[in-house]
Amino acid sequence: MLLGSMRLCSTVTRQARQKGQGVRPLLPLLALGLSACGGNSGSSQSSTTPTVPSPSLDAIQHVVFIIKENRTFDNYFGTFSGADGATTGKISTGQVITLGHTPDKTTDLCHDWSCAVTAMDGGKMDRFDLIPAFPGGSPQHLGYTQLTESDIPNYFTYARNFVLADRMFSSLHGPSFPNHLYTVGAQSGGVISNPSDPDDWGCDAVEGTTVEVLNSSGQASNQTPCFDFQTLADTLQNAGITWKYYAPIKGESGYVWSTLDAINHIRNSSLWTDHVVPWTQFVSDAKSGQLPAVSWLVTTYALSEHPPASTCQGENWTVNQLNAVMQGPDWNSTAVFLTWDDFGGFYDHVPPPSLDQFGLGPRVPLLIISPFAKKGYVSHTNYEFSSLLKFVEQRYGLSPLAARDSAASDMTDSFDFTQNQSPLILQTRQCP
Repeated sequence: MLLGSMRLCSTVTRQARQKGQGVRPLLPLLALGLSACGGNSGSSQSSTTPTVPSPSLDAIQHVVFIIKENRTFDNYFGTFSGADGATTGKISTGQVITLGHTPDKTTDLCHDWSCAVTAMDGGKMDRFDLIPAFPGGSPQHLGYTQLTESDIPNYFTYARNFVLADRMFSSLHGPSFPNHLYTVGAQSGGVISNPSDPDDWGCDAVEGTTVEVLNSSGQASNQTPCFDFQTLADTLQNAGITWKYYAPIKGESGYVWSTLDAINHIRNSSLWTDHVVPWTQFVSDAKSGQLPAVSWLVTTYALSEHPPASTCQGENWTVNQLNAVMQGPDWNSTAVFLTWDDFGGFYDHVPPPSLDQFGLGPRVPLLIISPFAKKGYVSHTNYEFSSLLKFVEQRYGLSPLAARDSAASDMTDSFDFTQNQSPLILQTRQCP
């Protein structure tokens, strides 16, 4: 009987941890007095000192990915002390210029596949001045500008109190759609561009909408932007682990970043209706302790920091989301990964590692915010969007989806599970 009880308790404990629910399912067993679960069946046992488990990744019960838009590390954190940032950059003539100041609302720069390849110049990182702005024309060297602490003071405050990663790279040297696909699938399905229709990007894009796809031989073709590769959402669902994708709804600006719209077996099934929810629901879920084990969060265009949207308003929105997490009951078991989806045409001085024909692309900012994030730590470990998935896979013992997440760093160097940082509630600002 004891052996059977031990096996049962071991199974229940493992399942509970996998679901991110602690050991609550053991309580009925304890009431039955199964000593193998740590209760007392009334039998005589030797007195031993309980083994206290070492702090570990199991302390994380909620993982949140917040994905914002179109910034490089140097554009946001090039002036951050202790990080590998730059305040000057080389242009195509060979001249080194001082990085200017990025306005709060600035012109959108070309950041598609070809512009990224041009700007990176085989790792020389010296042709950001040759990529155009939209909708035509731009101030000279707009890509060679950056913000300072006075422009994004709350982001700097998070960086000083939690983790700032200065080796976080976009997964693909290109724009939003393929990079967002990496945030759910550790691949883009070969996609290298945004869909041809500017308003609808996924499986419900208007008829005739196409997207450029590269095959393994490097040959390009135009395909419908609706795919069926496996995502982390599928892996979580199959393992019985809770998840949600918080995003704008169809017809709302920012719906293009509701990335699971591009995965046919999710978009056209109950997985969509059950798990893809309005972005406005995140704050209430966080404050009421209703966060799933894993969630993604994207927002509307005006709050995304995608030029020409206001950086200040975007930072304020982010602060409100993080305050909700910190004010809710789940803060002590949460890890938030706040990142930006692509380089947006802005300068960055660090040559990206070449992993395959798709990337990596230029660096993007990453803040890791958690009670277990090392305080004031700058991580120099190479990360990309697949690393976010690797972290979840490590936490829950899940198999990798693709070559990228299999090989990625798991990000645990940025955590210290012997500490427990208090919430850091920040105030939003009056924007220009």
